[in-house]
Amino acid sequence: MPKILPVPAKRAGRRNKTLLRQPQILIFDVDGVLVDVRGTYWRSALDTVRHLTGKRVTFAELHEWKSKPGFNDDWNMVSAWVTSLGHPATYAEARAAFEKFYWGTDGKPGNVSNEKLLMTPKQIERWAQRYELNLFTGRTRREFSFTFEDWPATKCFRTIITMDDAKRKPHPEGLLKILGKRDPSTALYLGDNIDDALAARDAEVPFMAIIAQGEDRYRQRAARFRELGAMALLPRARDLNDWLAPS
Repeated sequence: MPKILPVPAKRAGRRNKTLLRQPQILIFDVDGVLVDVRGTYWRSALDTVRHLTGKRVTFAELHEWKSKPGFNDDWNMVSAWVTSLGHPATYAEARAAFEKFYWGTDGKPGNVSNEKLLMTPKQIERWAQRYELNLFTGRTRREFSFTFEDWPATKCFRTIITMDDAKRKPHPEGLLKILGKRDPSTALYLGDNIDDALAARDAEVPFMAIIAQGEDRYRQRAARFRELGAMALLPRARDLNDWLAPS
């Protein structure tokens, strides 16, 4: 894994950092990295658990489940969560219930209408001028297309791997498909989930975690990301600019 070399900032009172070896390939997760999903996927998970169990659950509990391997897939997480509360639910049952809250039913808009992009097209386009950009997401192709089909910056991504295109995270197949026969150390993967870090580790791709101080279970999640070799913990994906060489 590339080493990290701190360098002095241009402005007094601030320290920037840069990578000793600059990546040639940037790979982004979507949820929590390019899109704020607190009101969409996370809210749908809480709504689904309450619907299936009758119990109110919290975002703190959700993060506890998200910190476990294999639960980047929200349907798998909800199935396990609901079952642990004494209401056994299969993966298919959890998915069917979840999708009603996510997509909406009977003309009522679902939580997907709350989706907010965290990145501007201009920032993506600036990166695309210097790096090859790719996406590896746990979304289905339908979910991805709903948000990104008409987004101007989508054209900047060379390869887009969804859960319909590769084995589910934490399996590294999506990263390996993007890389082909290229050296994994020439890439950098940005994700916000433990499964993203595990996939990067197993693909031998350098990884940075998106996690802001003040988030639920920050200390535990940050420690786990560091254990898995995260090169940095970034509050927002655009903070990657502090680590990339000036253009």
